Amino acid sequence: MDSLVDAIRYEGLQAEIAVLIANKKCDALEKAKGFDILAVLLESAGKEREGYDKELHKELQKYNVDLILLVGYMRLLSKWFVGKWHHKIMNVHPSLLPEFAGEMDLGVHKAVLAAGKKESGATVHFVDETVDGGQIILQKKVTIGKNETLESLKEKVQAVEQELLVEAVALYAKGKIMEKSTTVA
Repeated sequence: MDSLVDAIRYEGLQAEIAVLIANKKCDALEKAKGFDILAVLLESAGKEREGYDKELHKELQKYNVDLILLVGYMRLLSKWFVGKWHHKIMNVHPSLLPEFAGEMDLGVHKAVLAAGKKESGATVHFVDETVDGGQIILQKKVTIGKNETLESLKEKVQAVEQELLVEAVALYAKGKIMEKSTTVA
C-alpha cells in the first residue's frame, strides 16, 4: 500500500484508493487509517466462499470500486465473483508465473531456492477461475545470490512487487492493458 499511496500523492499516479477491505484482522487496516484511507474488516472465517464473495461484491459497489488489487489476500475467489469482476481484479504473485503457481509467501521462495533457480521475481496478473493462472500483465526478475535466504529473497521480491503494482495500476488507469492478445498496448 505504501508504494501506491506514494505514487498517488507524490508521483502523479491518476488513481485513488477508495477502500481497503481485509477478510481478517491485519496491520494493513491500521496502516490504511493512518493514510486516511477507509478501512473495512469483512471477516470471512466460517463463511462459504460464494456467500462471502457476494458480501464483498456489495461492499465494493458501495465505494464505486473500478479495480480490485489483491495484495496478501490468501483466499480463493468464487467463479461467481471472478465473473462479476472480469478483467478488474489484479493479483501480485511472488514468482515468475507460471512457475510456482499456487504457492504462497515464504513457500514460494522456499520452492524457488530448493529448485536451484538463478532468478526469481514477481508477477502482476489478472485473476481468473484458475489459481495464479490469469493473464500476465507485468513481470520483473531479481537475481538470486549465492547466499540467498528465504527472508532476503522475499525482501527483494517484495520491492519488485511494489514497483509492478504501481506500474500495472498506471497502465490500467490509462487504458493501456489489453485483454488476452497483447498485454500492454
